[in-house]
Amino acid sequence: MSSTDFHTALKLLPRSGRLVGLDLGTKTIGVAVSDQLRMTATPLQTIRRTKFNADATALETILGNNPAVAIVLGLPLNMDGTEGPRAQSTRAFARNLSGRISLPIVFWDERLSTSAVTRTLIEADLSRARRAQVVDKLAASFILQGALDFLRNQPAPKPG
Repeated sequence: MSSTDFHTALKLLPRSGRLVGLDLGTKTIGVAVSDQLRMTATPLQTIRRTKFNADATALETILGNNPAVAIVLGLPLNMDGTEGPRAQSTRAFARNLSGRISLPIVFWDERLSTSAVTRTLIEADLSRARRAQVVDKLAASFILQGALDFLRNQPAPKPG
């Protein structure tokens, strides 16, 4: 999937309303939320992954407490833009999740999001233990903020 596809999918979302960002890892799911005006992404929490049903139930609870119009799911592409096993696993998770929730799920290129967040945390002199506690939800926030920034910089639709 090219970056144009990400951008096209994001443009199809409602023009307003909260978005939830997810950073799907093998052991955790980082969760972030936007404000209603979609100006900022805020790290919310990290879900410790177990089985899909438990993970989905945790996400349903979060969505119940943070009503949203869509989910932005980080898609871990290879550096050359191709999709590897992690991207396929993320797509499978999205397909399974879409069977349980009715919100649209759009993908956002998450290349280097976790490493960018980790660098920032190291520069802030956080201990390794503290970084481990917050990196996933901060990566979700980083992913979601990228999508929010993209949406905010789109031209307003022309009156029909």
